[in-house]
Amino acid sequence: MRRVVATGTFDLLHPGHIYYLEESAKLGDELHVIVARDANVLHKPRPVIPEEQRCRMIAALKTVDYAVLGDLHDMFRPVEAIRPAVITFGFNQHFNEEKIKLALNERGLDIDLVRIGSYSGDPYCSSRQIIRRVLDRYECTEKDEETTS
Repeated sequence: MRRVVATGTFDLLHPGHIYYLEESAKLGDELHVIVARDANVLHKPRPVIPEEQRCRMIAALKTVDYAVLGDLHDMFRPVEAIRPAVITFGFNQHFNEEKIKLALNERGLDIDLVRIGSYSGDPYCSSRQIIRRVLDRYECTEKDEETTS
């Protein structure tokens, strides 16, 4: 059984996430997804969707065999439990693969690291783009309502 681990925040699920997970699944027999904990998301604004809900949404996808929340204190703990052959990263995830490889080796884990390329098939493949779009539409609606009142 060749296990693959994909990681991410997966806030506001969009086609880019689906592409990343489908491409990750192609690399093995079983896809495990580690969903970032709210408290561990430090490189961008905190997620809009709570971590338990994001994990449930990812687990419901047909491509995903297992989904778990990450560890609050040790990002490698779930990886040690899963023992994957491959860990994938999205094209825009802020991981230094060299440092991760060293940390895994220090723990006795020989795991291939694969960076999945970007997806450009749909216009809204970024949580930030989706949020901007919603805000633009909502602000226009609010302004329209104010002028008609």
